[in-house]
Amino acid sequence: MNRTTLSLIGAVTALAAVTGVAALTGGSSEDADPAAKAATRLPVQRSTLLCPAPSSSDVSSTTYTAYTPERDGVEAKDGTAGLLPAESHSDDVSDPGAGDGGSKDDSGDKGDKGAKDGGKGGRTSQGGDKPVLPLKEPGKPVTTDEDSSGAPALIGTADGRFAPGWTVQQTTTIDAGSGRGLLGTACTAPDTDFWFPGVSTDRDRQDFVHLTNPDDVAAEADLKIYGPSGRLNASTDESITIPPRSTVPVLLSTLTDQRSAGVTLRVTARTGRVGAAVQAVDQKAGGDWLPASAAPSTSVVIPGVPKDATSARLVVFAPGSDDADLKVRLAGPNNSITPAGHESLHVKSGMTAAIDLGDVTKGEPGSLLLTPEGGEGPAAPVVAALQVTRGKGGDQETAFIPATGAIERSATAADNRSKGSTLSLVAPGATTKVRVTASAGADGGSPVSKTYEVKGGTTQALEPPHPSSGKGPYAVTVERLSGGPVHASRMLELPQGGVPMFTIQPLPDDRGTVAVPEAGQDLSVLNDD
Repeated sequence: MNRTTLSLIGAVTALAAVTGVAALTGGSSEDADPAAKAATRLPVQRSTLLCPAPSSSDVSSTTYTAYTPERDGVEAKDGTAGLLPAESHSDDVSDPGAGDGGSKDDSGDKGDKGAKDGGKGGRTSQGGDKPVLPLKEPGKPVTTDEDSSGAPALIGTADGRFAPGWTVQQTTTIDAGSGRGLLGTACTAPDTDFWFPGVSTDRDRQDFVHLTNPDDVAAEADLKIYGPSGRLNASTDESITIPPRSTVPVLLSTLTDQRSAGVTLRVTARTGRVGAAVQAVDQKAGGDWLPASAAPSTSVVIPGVPKDATSARLVVFAPGSDDADLKVRLAGPNNSITPAGHESLHVKSGMTAAIDLGDVTKGEPGSLLLTPEGGEGPAAPVVAALQVTRGKGGDQETAFIPATGAIERSATAADNRSKGSTLSLVAPGATTKVRVTASAGADGGSPVSKTYEVKGGTTQALEPPHPSSGKGPYAVTVERLSGGPVHASRMLELPQGGVPMFTIQPLPDDRGTVAVPEAGQDLSVLNDD
């Protein structure tokens, strides 16, 4: 069988905090006794960032917004931040949803042949060496618009004062046709292992996994799909080679002959590291990017289910050797409740379970909390995601919320507008206090901060503060100040023609600092005796 790949649809890839030698003046000890401290947290010095080619649709437009927050303890030293186009490799160029719902390509060649044989693709319309979205100063976002259907994936780095917390958001509007809707993603970190519960190989969906290699040597990744009865039968080679500084998209329905909605994809880098994300396109309900779930955990949080969600489908996978028995709760504005008829969920080892929660929020914003049910033996880790639909009939729109890790220190959503942004904060345990800061706008203004307290077991959905006298897109940064863990997501709404277009981005910790252990021995002077 043949694999279909796509060169112009883009591979979401990767924001990584890559640390060489942290600036020794970048942090200070919080304890007067050095023996009481195992490590000092210092700002990272270099971050790698990759962004997906947004769309091949001729009726699409994309806004990119880049931002690095101002941070205490970061020296005002030199630095740069910018991105360059990635190479795009594919023998088959198609628009998700434009074909027969995921049928095989009968050309006789595998779609990833260009990657296997070293690649025949080249730079797309933005090719060249001029950086995209170069930052001039921390604390002020920069933005650019792209109306071309050939916009490429982007690979870039930030160093010096721009590295800690550097983030880029891309927001794409597709006015008509397959994939119609608002598609958004934050550029995320390259890694070696990704889980995507909630993907589909069904005929009503076309899901492309986008793989990007940020490095100067080829990477190889394995793709495996797990359904309700275990791993789906592979119909072709599941190993993908991604050439240096290149992107390779793969249509998931070409990896297996089995058609199934609500399955789980695992991407594992056999060599090198990759960035990965899934672009999911529903023939009737629009589409969006599906970010990777947080790492497998015995308790997970899915933050920011909209109050007007007309349906919600929960997909959970148990990757370990034991079955998982989970308690399902909804953390609302005032307390946590158990959804009627969905008190618990049993997930068999190595299998995917999915349940339809309907309009679970009942007109109030909330977040899903999955915790061990209890009983004998250790709790089993899981990964999870929620497919959310707003609207009805032909005016439906879809977005995805993966299980999201807690914010240890800070996290940022780069692209916010004067209207349509909703920030969701959930405290699954103890009450927590956070500071939310709106940056200056891309066209001026001054930052504004507000402090919020989120009661344990509740979700607070709020309109984030706006920059003072600011214009243009702006960034919102969430900082945890005290109390228990906090998880967050940001929803952006841009309704159009009666369709409630929206996209939801999780806000994981930005990894803007790194723990540097205190030296246990002074090695600056060696004893020759």
